[in-house]
Amino acid sequence: MSRVGKKPVIIPDGVTVTFDGNLCTVKGPKGELSRELHPDIKITVEGNEITFERPSDHKEHRALHGTMRALVNNMVEGVSKGFERGLELVGVGYRASKSGNKLVLNVGYSHPVEIVPENGIEIEVPSQTKVVVKGTDKERVGATAANIRAVRSPEPYKGKGIRYEGEMVRRKEGKSAK
Repeated sequence: MSRVGKKPVIIPDGVTVTFDGNLCTVKGPKGELSRELHPDIKITVEGNEITFERPSDHKEHRALHGTMRALVNNMVEGVSKGFERGLELVGVGYRASKSGNKLVLNVGYSHPVEIVPENGIEIEVPSQTKVVVKGTDKERVGATAANIRAVRSPEPYKGKGIRYEGEMVRRKEGKSAK
């Protein structure tokens, strides 16, 4: 039995969850999310709890059991609290700024790199070396943060680049002269 799939999803106050066939819609104070769920997993709503049951112990059903629960839980958490991902810029002259809605990165290229966030994603720049990506959809927040990191991913010799907050970059020793 899936440990994740067995746990019920608790619906907080101010959040409504509706199921229309396989379509799950979650509305809350921070917005609205909807997602198509797999038809094999049986979903029941009792009071303020959502439980998930699988039809058999088939390998595919075992895999889907925890996944569907995690997707719905992330939707509920996203519309109630929201998600955020922090990034740090490490390197001499590396800095970030906001120009209107766009994020402008100066990370050692001959030109500044501009990133326009998609709808529902908000980018904040609390300092020149920190970027915070916020939103209700955990998947899109993570993907946007990964796209920003990919502009200049950290290199192992000097550790320069854009890294996630708290990420440890394994350092390598350079060439040694004889």
